[in-house]
Order: sequence, then structure tokens, then C-alpha cells
Amino acid sequence: MASKGNPRGLQLAREKMRQAGVDEVAIDTFAHYYRLLEHGETGMIAEDTIEPLDMEALADVDVPGDTAAEAIRSTAVIKLNGGLGTSMGMDRAKSLLCVRRGLSFLDIIARQVLHLRQEYDATLPLLFMNSFRTSADTMAALARYDDLPVEGLPLEFLQNKEPKLLEADLMPAAYPKAPDLEWCPPGHGDIYTALRGTGLLTRLIDAGYRYAFVSNSDNLGAVPDARVAGWFAGSGAPFAIEAVRRTPSDRKGGHFARRKQDGRIVLRESAQTLDRDREALADLTRHKFCSTNNLWFDLQAMVEALDARGGILGLPLIRNVKTLDPADPTTPKVIQVETAMGAAIEVFEGARTIEVSRERFVPVKTTDDLLVLRSDVYQLGRDFVLDQSGDEVPYVSLDGDFYKLVGDFDKRFPEGAPSLREADSFTVHGDWTFGRDVKVVGDVTLSAKAAKRVEGGTVLDEQEQHG
Repeated sequence: MASKGNPRGLQLAREKMRQAGVDEVAIDTFAHYYRLLEHGETGMIAEDTIEPLDMEALADVDVPGDTAAEAIRSTAVIKLNGGLGTSMGMDRAKSLLCVRRGLSFLDIIARQVLHLRQEYDATLPLLFMNSFRTSADTMAALARYDDLPVEGLPLEFLQNKEPKLLEADLMPAAYPKAPDLEWCPPGHGDIYTALRGTGLLTRLIDAGYRYAFVSNSDNLGAVPDARVAGWFAGSGAPFAIEAVRRTPSDRKGGHFARRKQDGRIVLRESAQTLDRDREALADLTRHKFCSTNNLWFDLQAMVEALDARGGILGLPLIRNVKTLDPADPTTPKVIQVETAMGAAIEVFEGARTIEVSRERFVPVKTTDDLLVLRSDVYQLGRDFVLDQSGDEVPYVSLDGDFYKLVGDFDKRFPEGAPSLREADSFTVHGDWTFGRDVKVVGDVTLSAKAAKRVEGGTVLDEQEQHG
């Protein structure tokens, strides 16, 4: 859908970004997408323009140990850490959430990297892309790890911000009572703009690093694995993404495909799918693979691609329409101009994908995910890597009225998560509180109209219980 632009809209947006100290590279990138919006660009990817993608699996690839070790020694690790966990009722960095044995996401990430440095005698620098909302909390939490910073490199760099645009006329939105809400992040595709604008791409290359491994801080499965690094180095590809087979819970999410026009791999997000193509999006036999958002790229290839494009990688536009104040549906509709970092795969000729095990994709987007992560479905090894018990992760659905927010969730599991390693599915309707050492076996559904308690030591097996 085209939005009628105002001739002064882009000029005012540029001025607003400059006054806020936003980097010129980011301002130019925003202007590129603004013009696309003015011309009616929607970023949609029609089903008849793509075909399914198949790929090799890491399990079938031979990666010599010395190749893996050499590759990981040439790698820098970047974690996307701009999220606040607001959907779970948090008002600080989601990565501060306690997930295992009193450790937060940040604690486990730091310990994973420190362990790998010892194992491979690697420098393995760790950098967090924070937002202006997560920076202070994150840096305070990491201060306890004295040996985490690498000399000459920062522990963090900041993602950019951009003005929300009124859908009616593409003018920068104004909201005097909460000026912060006038701004939004440009999506995680901003990582390339931020790395260039801060000079970090060049600094990493000058320091002798060749590859970057990028992943989300809320995915503890995304360890900078030496075998994957060795595969990527051996492939000679400029860019690669780890993929997993889609499951029923991924039906509404994005997937990989190949563009018919030029044979390039593309990553189609659900927000880029036309309504008429929803059935094809959900077809797990047609589109078999989704992205883990674990990316690998050659640092020099990234510099060259950005240089060739005047600093603008040209990722596909994601036109995200929301209300100016997300908590107030009466506020005006705004467009947030976003890009996805995985979409860079279509920019690079010779880019690759590889299927990895589900253990490398353990995202926590909801308290349903958090319950599984805190349960005995996973063990945390001495290397701080998650080890999944069993082939399948159980399906968990907790009543949003009582468990959606972390505070409410924690109150109802005061003695810790139930055992889920023998569960196939666990569905909770109503307000249930759980005692210590509760065990779920098979398919279990609990329903209650009034508050109920499951006593400690209870085994819930293959049942539908109503209270």
C-alpha cells in the first residue's frame, strides 16, 4: 500500500536524526528506505516468484579438527542485545533474565565464550549490539567478567534509531508526552550499518579477524561452534545462515526460498507474505527450512559489498505498521521501517545455508519457551553449552492471562520448572501453581476455573485434568 508522502517529510526526518546524534551512514540508509516507501514499495515476496530451497546438513559434513580450530581463531562473535523483553513484562534487557542455575543469558554467553577461548587458544572477541535502552544494564552485568574484553575492541556498540513515520503522510511522528515513543529501532538489519558507522568492520579486519558470527542473545543454542566455523571457512562463501527444519510451531514464521529470477537465496519473513500466500507459507512440506538467525559472514566481503553500494546494503524493506503508542490503540498509525539481517543472504553471490540440529536454535520469545529452557529438557554442561535430552522438544502452551508476564510466571513456579523431558505436550488453562518436583509425562492438559495447586512430587501423565 502506498503512502502519500509530504515533500518535507524526509527533510524533517533527516534533521531530527541529526539533532539526535544519529550516524550519517544510518541517516542515508533511512533515506533510502523512505524513498522506497514514497514509491509504494511494500517489501512483499509473492509465492509465484520463489521456489523451495534444499540444503546440506552439518551432520553430513566432514570438518577436520585443525580446520575448525583455525577458523574459530579467526572469528569475532556478535550478539544482538537490543530487546527489552516488553512482551513478557520486562523493562530492561531481556538477556538479564535468569534462565538456568541462577545464571542469566548474559552470564551463560560470557562463560560459553571464555570456555571456547581456553579450549581453542582463541582470542574470540565478544561484542554486543545494544540499544540505548539496554546498554547500561548490560554493561553493568558484564562488569564482573574482568577477562571478557579484548584489548583494542569494545564490548558493545549501539544500534541506530530512526523516527516513526505517520502512515497518513510519512511525516515524522510527534508525541510530546512520551518523546521516546517517537523513535524505533530499524530492525536487526541495522547491524551492518552500525558496524560500518562505528568503524568496527575495519577495526576487526585490522586486528586480524576474518569472520563474524552473529546471533540473538536470547538463543543460548547459538554457541560460536568451531565445526560450523570450519565448514564456513571451507565453503569459501561470503555469507551463510544456519537453518533448521520447520516444525508445526514455525508455520507462521519466515522461511528460506530461492528466487526464480536470479537464483539467489532469499529469506521471506511472515510480514513479507501476501494474504493469498499464507497457505504456502504454512506448508512445511514445501518450505522446509527456517532461519535460526545464526549468521556467518566474511568481514572483507561485507566491507566490499557496502563500499560497492555507497554504504547501503539494500536489504528488502519490511513495512511494519503499528500504533504510535503500542499500549494505546487510539494513537495514530505509524510505519516503522525495518530490515532483517538474514535478508543480506540475497545480496551475496555464492551465499550458503546449512541445516543444523535444533539444539542450535533455542529462542526465548515467550514464557512458554522459558519454561522449557528452565526444565530438565536441557542440561547445562561444564562448557556452558545446552545439551537437549531426547529428540523432540515438548510443545508448551501456558494461559496468557496468568503466565504471560515473567513476574506472574515466576509466582506460579516458585519451586522451579516441572520435569518435561518425558512430556510430549503441556497445556495449561486457568490459574495453576506448581510445587517442587512435579513431573509431566506424555500429553497433559490442565484446566481450571478457579486458582488450583499441583502438589510437589505429583506425576501428571496422559491426562486432561479439570479443576
